[in-house]
Amino acid sequence: MDVELVCEGLEFPEGPIAMADGSVILTEIKGQRLTRVTPDGTKSTVVETGGGPNGAAIGPDGAIYITNNGGSFEWLDMQGLCIPGPTPASHTGGYIQRFDLKTGQLSTVYDSCDGRRLVGPNDIVFDKAGGMWFSDHGCGTPEGRKFGGIYYAKTDGSFISRQRDHLISPNGIGLSPAEDVVYLADTQLGRLWAFDVESPGVLAPPPGFAPGRVVCNLPGYQLLDSLAVEAGGKVCVATIINGGVTAFDPDGSTEHVPIPDLVTTNICFGGADMMTAWITASSTGKLYRTRWARPGLRLNFNG
Repeated sequence: MDVELVCEGLEFPEGPIAMADGSVILTEIKGQRLTRVTPDGTKSTVVETGGGPNGAAIGPDGAIYITNNGGSFEWLDMQGLCIPGPTPASHTGGYIQRFDLKTGQLSTVYDSCDGRRLVGPNDIVFDKAGGMWFSDHGCGTPEGRKFGGIYYAKTDGSFISRQRDHLISPNGIGLSPAEDVVYLADTQLGRLWAFDVESPGVLAPPPGFAPGRVVCNLPGYQLLDSLAVEAGGKVCVATIINGGVTAFDPDGSTEHVPIPDLVTTNICFGGADMMTAWITASSTGKLYRTRWARPGLRLNFNG
C-alpha cells in the first residue's frame, strides 16, 4: 500500500476529521490546538484549546466536539521522537469541549459525571440519535493508574452517564455499522473490546465477570490507540510499537498495514468513495494519506 506524506511539523497530531472540502481538521495534543491541513499540506490553526485535545468529531449541530485530556502527559524527546510521558502533578482532570466553526466560540460542555471529575477523555463518536460515545483513558500517577471508562452524553450538556467503569486504558471508540456494538481499544492490553448496545446510549449488562466481549488480543508487546470502522464492519485501530494500522474483523482475525512511525495514533476515512485514509503519525509529527483497500463507514455527521 502506497503511503503519501501530506504534512509534517505537527505537535503530536491525533483526532483527524475528514472535511467535505478535502481538508483535514486534527488535534495537536502537545500543541494544544486544532489545526486544519489542506490537501497540499498547508496547515493553519483553527482554535487554541489548551489542555490536551485528543479526539474530535463533528456533532449533529455542525460543531466540533473535542475530548480534551486536560494536559495528562509530560512530553519526552526520545532519540528525536516525541513521546507522551508521565502525568504532570498539575493535572486535575479533562473535559469535553465544543467549538463552533461559524462563530469561533469554544466552550466546555462536561468536566464531570455524577460528581466525579473526568480524568482523561480520549476519543469520541456520534450515534444516529446525535449522542456522543466517548472514552476516558484514565492516567498514570506515582501511586498507580487511575482507571478509565466509557461514557455517553448529549451535546447540550443536559445528560452524561458512565456506561462502563474501571477499565485499564480505554482509547479508540467506534460504532458498528448497525450501531448495535460499541468497539473500544485498550491501549495497555493491546485488546479490542466489543460492548453490545441495549438501546441508544445504554450498554447491555456485561457477560459474567468480563466488562464486554474480547474481539482479539494482539500478540507480544503491541499497544492500541484510536480507531475507525469500515463500511463492511472491520475495525481499523492505530497500533503503537508495531507502528501502523491493524484491521480487526469481528471474528477476531487481523491484518496489519505498516506506517513509518512506531507511534501511529489514529485513522479516519474520507473522499467521495470513503476510501481515502488519513493517518496520524504522532511521534514524528506527520499526517499521511493512502488509498485504503475497502471503504470506511461514513459517519453520521460530517463537516
